[in-house]
Amino acid sequence: MTQHDPREYAAALSAKLASRSRHVCIFLGAGAARACGLPDVSELQTRVEADLSPEQGEMFHRQLAGRNIEQVLSRLRRIAELVTGEDSVDGITAAQADALDASVCAAIVRALDIESADLTPMRNLAAWTARADYRLPVELFTVNYDLLVETALESLGVPYFDGFVGNLKARFRTELVEALPGADGGWVPAQFVRLWKLHGSVNWLRSDDQQIVRLGQPAPKELPAAIYPSDAKYEESRRVPFVVLQDRLRRALNEPETLVLIAGYSFGDAHLNEMIFDAATRRERSEFVAFWYSDLPKELCDRAARTPNLQLVGRTEAVLGGLRAGWKPPQDPPPDLWVGGELGLPDFAHLASYLARSSARDGDSREDDLTRLQATDGTGV
Repeated sequence: MTQHDPREYAAALSAKLASRSRHVCIFLGAGAARACGLPDVSELQTRVEADLSPEQGEMFHRQLAGRNIEQVLSRLRRIAELVTGEDSVDGITAAQADALDASVCAAIVRALDIESADLTPMRNLAAWTARADYRLPVELFTVNYDLLVETALESLGVPYFDGFVGNLKARFRTELVEALPGADGGWVPAQFVRLWKLHGSVNWLRSDDQQIVRLGQPAPKELPAAIYPSDAKYEESRRVPFVVLQDRLRRALNEPETLVLIAGYSFGDAHLNEMIFDAATRRERSEFVAFWYSDLPKELCDRAARTPNLQLVGRTEAVLGGLRAGWKPPQDPPPDLWVGGELGLPDFAHLASYLARSSARDGDSREDDLTRLQATDGTGV
């Protein structure tokens, strides 16, 4: 029976990561945050519902039927936009929809407090980005709202750009997001990691002029965070960060010879999925690796089987080069590769540790790497 060799797979992945000609992107979902101790989508919904008043909790629970929390937010915003006066949809008026939207966003901010989170996995990821030396900047895309990534990058002094410029109420700069390194207007240094938060953040909010700004801390409780782009027909100024960042993702995925590592993402956003699958089909020399913690879903397995450059990597089996097979237990595996009789890399904590160690200089340990980075003067290099 055919089996995949974990050591051979890890060696091949390391070789791809070592190539300077690669354009490397990391795509993070809720599973990456869960590895740091924050709730995943299901647990987040439970926490938010428990944090609401009884009346709002009941309305929120009704809206969750057949939907996830982001779909609920989108629906509430459509109700607020389209319903007038005392008219209602599902028993919710426009005023109640607005109030529930604000309460849900505030509850999300509280649920994603990183005060007691374990930053080790994100710091390992940050340590890898600090040493990355590719022809194009490393791009980190995330659908998470928390502040784990930026906190980890800043703790190690890794310079990054997230599309906003400023400190107190940073403004989004579309021209800087769209500019390529070295091109006219590409003023952000190439060594800066790009951090793109596709679904908003707990420290984004709408200013008085309806522009989205980024604060230096989570949004205060009296001001709802700008979380998740509604599909309602908002004014263009209110949609700018989201549509621009999604376009940035599309262009990044279609860059020639791109390596995309997808971790903790359950492929729950059909629009983003379409961009990933389309790029995998069109860019045969690029590679897309989805690390999957739970059992491999049939739909994704079928797609990976007919798209050889789309890899689906699970703990007990994988679809590599279109072939679905189990893992062969390796002899004397390196740390993080084989954990508890299963491949460790689908767990973001082990994947991040593997990446950090792969970036260390010869003779350096990962711990030495982190210590050296923490002692830098803030440049991260």
